[in-house]
Amino acid sequence: MKDLDRIQNPYRDDKVIDACSIFGMMDTSGKRFSGKDIIRAIANMHDRGNGLGGGFAVYGLYPDYADRYAFHIMYLTKKGQEEVESLLRKKFHLIHQEEIPTQPTPAITDPPAVWRYFLEINELKPEGKSDDDYVVEQVMNINTQLQDAFVFSSGKNMGAFKGVGYPEDIAEYFCLEQYEGYLWTAHGRFPTNSPGWWGGAHPFCILDWTVVHNGEISSYGINRRYLEQYGYHCTMQTDTEVVAYAVDLLIRKHNLPVEIAARVLAAPLWSDIERRPPAEQELLRTLRQVYGSLLLNGPFTVIIAHHGEMIGLTDRIRLRPLTVGTKGSMLYLSSEESAIRLVCPDLDDAWIPAGGEPIIGSLQAPIKVDVEEMVAHAH
Repeated sequence: MKDLDRIQNPYRDDKVIDACSIFGMMDTSGKRFSGKDIIRAIANMHDRGNGLGGGFAVYGLYPDYADRYAFHIMYLTKKGQEEVESLLRKKFHLIHQEEIPTQPTPAITDPPAVWRYFLEINELKPEGKSDDDYVVEQVMNINTQLQDAFVFSSGKNMGAFKGVGYPEDIAEYFCLEQYEGYLWTAHGRFPTNSPGWWGGAHPFCILDWTVVHNGEISSYGINRRYLEQYGYHCTMQTDTEVVAYAVDLLIRKHNLPVEIAARVLAAPLWSDIERRPPAEQELLRTLRQVYGSLLLNGPFTVIIAHHGEMIGLTDRIRLRPLTVGTKGSMLYLSSEESAIRLVCPDLDDAWIPAGGEPIIGSLQAPIKVDVEEMVAHAH
């Protein structure tokens, strides 16, 4: 055993480079279901994490406040909470606020206060600015200008719950079995290059976009600097944050189809592009030239979600795992097939997607696995 260890790890490097667990499940009919199964699924991959981060995103979460922006905010001090609540009352119509219910959980120690606020845009929004842009501006303002407070979820009829702990501990702490949604994503974290703290847990969110990620974004610096030109500021000390903002910029603000945005984030190699048909070559070269600074370098698998859609995407040479499963109207995305089989033993189908090819599940629409149509759509 010692000889084998020397061969496999000659430099005694204890850095884990293939850990983190991600899981997503969506009922494409729109039917809501509890968090019970996704908690079981992500707990099945317990050994991929080390207890320094876990989290969930839920869609269809707040039907009684479906048209209001739901802010989830962490507070490190009472003063920070007072300052943020003063700003929220000034910048929005504050419809309802409450501390997010929690329960004592032995594994969760020294948590911050976590509150939620349901907000409507008020008359202070500048003329010509969209509601979503106004919300993004306020989120960035709170996270960069106010002390001891972090907005970590800001979409409508959805919410993120995350913290320091294994995901099953975070689920217990936030009582997630009591919630329902039609789309859930989950993450178990094994941080290697960034701190394990409450704000640095996944999912990362802006508006209703959420991202859970296994891997390492080595292009974080250039990605962050590019996004700062558009008013996005990274404050959570974790590379994954840039992915959420990049998706918001590409799809919401620049109106790119998901399939095209995937070609920005996981761009084909130049040698690959040269072998494509002329029309496709032109499109892919243009994307590399315009959005080269948003290309994600490094190994990654991400599950991206927003209202009505769940997207799985790996890096172009597939250095992190992703398995897809389907059963009727249910779509599953996971780091390991075993986690899918645990909650759905009799899948209709299961497969491993090609690197850089998005898997897209949409409400009331067939699952997309073929990207050929995106070239025709773009032209």
